[in-house]
Amino acid sequence: MKAAIYSRVSTDKQTTDNQTQELLGVAERNGWVAQAVYSDVISGAKEKRPQLDALMKAVIKREVDVVLIWDISRLGRSLQHLLKLLEEFHAKGVDVYFHQQGIDTTTPAGKLMFQMCGAFAEFERGMIQERVKAGLARAKAQGKTLGRPKVPEKTIAKVKELFERGVSFRKIANEVGLHHKTVSRLSKK
Repeated sequence: MKAAIYSRVSTDKQTTDNQTQELLGVAERNGWVAQAVYSDVISGAKEKRPQLDALMKAVIKREVDVVLIWDISRLGRSLQHLLKLLEEFHAKGVDVYFHQQGIDTTTPAGKLMFQMCGAFAEFERGMIQERVKAGLARAKAQGKTLGRPKVPEKTIAKVKELFERGVSFRKIANEVGLHHKTVSRLSKK
């Protein structure tokens, strides 16, 4: 099996070497060929992680069969992000090995654990949807207006007039105090 290793530390005062060395040993013991090592020195809360992005491109292209990671916390910045990444691995048929947790989806027990995580994620999404719907219903019952605020007819007329004169969306937006995308939407009505 072709393996990739992903390691991450939060600051440049730390090193990924310990994670990488241990995971290379795991790959060797399992007969997996470590094709690439992706290492980020960046906070796990950051949206963009260059090496994680590169790993995901390799996963999408099916250049690897299994991804070895030191700890779940090294991969996902939140439960939602982690589950999204795991779903992408699963969709491409790429297995995952988390060293600290002992989760290995190349085994039946690891696959079971992975499926349970997916079930919990689906349950969590359902619960969030229920809370959002309940909140919207409560707000409506209290007489609150939902959705984007209404733009006064006078402002809409001004937008259309300026648009017909060839003024750009951004200039119109500055003049009437709206976002340029709102101006674009209103000019097409």
